[in-house]
Amino acid sequence: MSSSLLEAVDIKAPVAVSWSLWENVERWPAFLSHVKHVQRIDETTFAWQLSLPTADKEFVAELTEVIPQERIAWRTTEGVHHAGVVTFHRLSDTESRVTLQIEYDPQGFLEHLGALTNLDKTLANYDLGEFQRMAELAAETTAG
Repeated sequence: MSSSLLEAVDIKAPVAVSWSLWENVERWPAFLSHVKHVQRIDETTFAWQLSLPTADKEFVAELTEVIPQERIAWRTTEGVHHAGVVTFHRLSDTESRVTLQIEYDPQGFLEHLGALTNLDKTLANYDLGEFQRMAELAAETTAG
């Protein structure tokens, strides 16, 4: 049984600022609390280490689509099965919306429980809030 989540956050920062934080996958642990480490294997493939409430996980994922300042998509090739996409939307010259969509297969009782109780949604909202703070700080720093 597959689960999915779709979350978005509006950010007081231009798309270029939001994009600059997401474009380097190895920087994702700075704002994604469950991502402990991302290591580049080659130009499009990365090894991930996650720390989730249910267990630590490792997997290999590949970038399947990168359109600068529009979208980044990935899917796993080894380990846990999941795929995701982050899209960037211009709201104005100084505001953007970042949308995160993830499809995954929960494994085991605790992961199924997390999906059923929306723990995954809570975690995604927390991480998007962290990203929002980082992007807005970066926008203030570059503007000021």
